[in-house]
Amino acid sequence: MTRRIFQITGPEARDFLQGLVTNDIRKLDHGLVYAAMLTPQGKYLADFFLVPRDGEILLDVAADLADGLVQRLNMYKLRADVQITETDLAVWRGTGERPEGAFDDPRHSALGWRLYGAEAGDDGSDFDAIRVAHCIPETNIELTPDTFILEAGFERLNGVDFRKGCYVGQEVTARMKHKTELRKGFASVDLEGSAPVGTAITADGKAAGTLFTQSGNRAIAYLRFDRATGTMQAEDATLRLPD
Repeated sequence: MTRRIFQITGPEARDFLQGLVTNDIRKLDHGLVYAAMLTPQGKYLADFFLVPRDGEILLDVAADLADGLVQRLNMYKLRADVQITETDLAVWRGTGERPEGAFDDPRHSALGWRLYGAEAGDDGSDFDAIRVAHCIPETNIELTPDTFILEAGFERLNGVDFRKGCYVGQEVTARMKHKTELRKGFASVDLEGSAPVGTAITADGKAAGTLFTQSGNRAIAYLRFDRATGTMQAEDATLRLPD
């Protein structure tokens, strides 16, 4: 996936981001920070990595979400002493031995590392297979404007912090965490056959969810957990939750 890398500078950069994104900016002292920006209603706008680099902060985001995200950040900037500029940096990622200067991917150890420099691409690792095995949603596939980040597993993916204080969409996210049991969300499922991403899943003739990324005999599915029992159908594919 094509990425764009921005530089966020200025004496108020950390405080500015701390009030907007789902994770704690202070974690930049220890490496990459995975985070999202939400609507005031708590729905997903974009997910991204924040990268510590020479005392400044890089923002690594999917290319087709970049313009909208930067526009939203500038809208919130008001008079804060913060500058957001695009760089010519690229990201290289892999799962083998970590090169000097690379950062561990904070979402899951199986996703390896990310290195920021002149070269874009990866080492040929099967990242779809890794994502499916560990139920890791991807920008613009599983993660869409209808996504609530807790249903997408952001807590186990180290993408949200419940102790950091307020940010845009925090109230809805905190309420989902503390006052309700999640009735819907992503899960890895066993799969026979295949169907296009976005295919509706049914169980006993009732809507049960949506099928997403597939790899071998596994897939990521968004499910209504009360209906996701036994064998489910997605066009010609059959699926079920692992035993």
